[in-house]
Amino acid sequence: MPRITILPHAEYCPEGDTIEAPRGTSLCEAMLDHGIPIEHACEMACACTTCHVVVKQGFNSLGEMDEAEEDLLDRAWGLTPTSRLSCQAIVSDQDVVIEIPKYSINHAKEKH
Repeated sequence: MPRITILPHAEYCPEGDTIEAPRGTSLCEAMLDHGIPIEHACEMACACTTCHVVVKQGFNSLGEMDEAEEDLLDRAWGLTPTSRLSCQAIVSDQDVVIEIPKYSINHAKEKH
């Protein structure tokens, strides 16, 4: 099973983490399944950018980006050439290293 390494993020994953996910799982689903509460305001429908991640390693191993994801990413905070919406980035057989950006476009989020 491929491993996903999440670099430290002050709010969602302070110590960083390495998790495993079956092939065909989105990065967002994998993080949520392992208790990493990445934002996903549109419930993984590819309708916002709150689950934006930067892929540091393994970018080309993820499923191809479609036009809807490309269009949405233009609005993401901290966009890079290896940015993906984690709800649309599907894991294959290779390990991946990702960074959750410090900010998202969702400035008014609820605190529990």
